[in-house]
Amino acid sequence: MYFTDRGIEELEARRGDDEVTLAWLAEQLRSFVDLHPEFEGPVEQLATWLARLDDEED
Repeated sequence: MYFTDRGIEELEARRGDDEVTLAWLAEQLRSFVDLHPEFEGPVEQLATWLARLDDEED
């Protein structure tokens, strides 16, 4: 288990039954980066990865 799995597990436990839109998620990611600009790169990578999940691999 990775250290980050603890945060993912907490997210699932606390919000696993919530229904959210991608617009809501995008806004939360923007707010997070506003508060923690040092994480702009990783958040950008995560957002790009999520946006391209359905793209065919080259």
